Amino acid sequence: MRIVSLLPSATEIVCALGLGDQLVGITHECDWPPEVIGKPVLTRSAYATGRKTSREIHRLVRDAVHGGSSIYELDEEALADLKPDLILTQELCQVCAVSYDQVNDAARSMTGDVTVVSLEPTSMEGIFNTISTVGAMTSKESRAVRLLQRLRGRLGRYERKVEKRREQGHEPPRVVAVEWLDPPFAAGHWVPEQVRRAGGWEILGAEGERSTQTNWAAVREVDPEMIVLMPCGFHLDETVAEWSRTPRPAWWKELEAVRRGNVFAVDGSAYFSRPGPRVIDGIGMLAEIFDPNAFIETSPPVSWTPVDS
Repeated sequence: MRIVSLLPSATEIVCALGLGDQLVGITHECDWPPEVIGKPVLTRSAYATGRKTSREIHRLVRDAVHGGSSIYELDEEALADLKPDLILTQELCQVCAVSYDQVNDAARSMTGDVTVVSLEPTSMEGIFNTISTVGAMTSKESRAVRLLQRLRGRLGRYERKVEKRREQGHEPPRVVAVEWLDPPFAAGHWVPEQVRRAGGWEILGAEGERSTQTNWAAVREVDPEMIVLMPCGFHLDETVAEWSRTPRPAWWKELEAVRRGNVFAVDGSAYFSRPGPRVIDGIGMLAEIFDPNAFIETSPPVSWTPVDS
């Protein structure tokens, strides 16, 4: 089977199922696992490249979406040349991938039988279901079952330890996860669930709902004990750099999280933005941040850091 993935998360799922050798095309944002580097890239950003602030990127994305255009471009000719049997994409988020309609139109113009599958998870269980779906579409059901057993096993171990700690009197910290910095966005979809399963209490975002634009005054109103910065698509070093450029209100240092030194930058792109197997690593990371006395080295290496407030 010849597989094209137009989602970084789908690329990770395909490779986790042992299908990396059947993956013939990826996006410009697919950077994991390392063996996908060098495969044909079929997309690019529609706006000019170069270092932009989160506010500049937000404006570009907003204008593109409101104008009915895409922020990504698909090389349809290269896609056709690859002669895929299966194309994995999504239509959940307008800013996360090439337009679903464009992908369907491109597939219809190809010769041969091409299947387009849209992956639409909004929760942890939804992410598990996408793994099952990809397994079924590629005749790798048994591998998908084994992968899910491993992921559910790790998740269960984290949750049992969280429950034990609560029985011992450890209170869940009040958390705000920030999915964009300027302007700030409250976390949505599976991220508040990751926070909960890691032992925290997300007090601004909502499980299963879209991330929503907010403001720092709303953060002040809920006054969290911890703030986790995870801008969508940003790796750790990018998040740290962007946070250093992000303006904060005059009263910022009055926030409880800031006074406690509990503002953290994480690798959002790897462990929170992508609905794939590594969301479990994200839960382990959050558990270590929330309760370092109980969760020791459950984070992936170099995946988070406290930041100056």
